[in-house]
Amino acid sequence: MESMFWLILFIVFLVFEIATLGLTTIWFAGGAIIAFILALADIHIGIQIVVFFAVSFLLLFFTRPLAQKYINRNTVKTNVDELVGKVVKCTETIDNYNEMGSVRINGNDWMARTIADGMTIPKDTLVQIVEIQGVKALVQPINYTHN
Repeated sequence: MESMFWLILFIVFLVFEIATLGLTTIWFAGGAIIAFILALADIHIGIQIVVFFAVSFLLLFFTRPLAQKYINRNTVKTNVDELVGKVVKCTETIDNYNEMGSVRINGNDWMARTIADGMTIPKDTLVQIVEIQGVKALVQPINYTHN
């Protein structure tokens, strides 16, 4: 009976993983298959449960970062993600305290703010986009190093 439970749990985790392709439940499917094997060997249910969680979390913590690195390495940045790191020109002096400033990105004017309060960046200065927060581009001068 226990072996059927682990087999069904394995199938559920596997089907969910195939449906989502999000690397979320595959690790628990691994734990379920090991617990299934233990159930076939007639190992105590308490040990099966402990092994299920141990194997699942070991797989999750040790193989997930590696899997994500290799599975997502060809992911192309889209939309706003592609703007980070881009060098653009200030079309208006950027001053956080006075809540003013803009940059031209791909032909469109964006509200811009500096990454450090108290910093002012004059108009026509080349800056690098560090982050996008909503409709604002956080920028820094090209040769600026933030501590």
